[in-house]
Amino acid sequence: MKTLQIILIALTALSGCNKKPDSSAVANPTSGNVNTMSSDSLSYLALGDSYTIGEAEPLAQSFPHQLTDSLNKSSFKVQSPTIIATTGWTTDNLIAAIADGGETLNTKKFDFVTLLIGVNDQYQGLSQSNYSIKFAQVLNTAIGFAHGDTSRVFVISIPDYGITPFAGGREAEIGPQIDLFNAINQSISLKAGVHYLNITPISRMAATDTSLIAPDGLHPSAKMYSMWVKLLSSMVAARLKK
Repeated sequence: MKTLQIILIALTALSGCNKKPDSSAVANPTSGNVNTMSSDSLSYLALGDSYTIGEAEPLAQSFPHQLTDSLNKSSFKVQSPTIIATTGWTTDNLIAAIADGGETLNTKKFDFVTLLIGVNDQYQGLSQSNYSIKFAQVLNTAIGFAHGDTSRVFVISIPDYGITPFAGGREAEIGPQIDLFNAINQSISLKAGVHYLNITPISRMAATDTSLIAPDGLHPSAKMYSMWVKLLSSMVAARLKK
């Protein structure tokens, strides 16, 4: 019933480039990607694309790892994140990857989950109607991974890559499209009752601060991810304290 409700909401409501994924930066969800912390430590699942693996930066500087470090410094015990993400993935690709994980993955539960997906749907010219339906589907899956607890799911908006050197001055074209895709994921997220963090304004600060862009001229730098994490860690910590 929950799946049907979220899909009905959707119906009413980049890496950008398809380069070869950096497999060294992608967690194997079936291999027990956790550290050796005690059984009372918290588990974390990060779902997404190149923005989740921190393409063009060391994996340790990706936002899931920075978030884990931040929470641990705040007296939480959080395991190393399980990451299901690859450069170039669309929402459809993420759904397929989760399905490919089989029972080993899909029977797992996590203490909290983050979801950031959609930039490649926009970049590849996929329809907003398809994104609406598929985002609702993957959000429902994320909620399932979080024991069905919507308060333990955190959706992050799509950054605006239109201001990056990669975009070649197409900011006026790309920015409004990113806004439309974000309007979809925000509406579905809020109606589903999960947390929503809008980091798109932070991403646009890179237009005047190149230190926020990774060496590839497209993705966020570790510095930008730290700005996301400053906001995200507060949201997650507030929920984990309850």
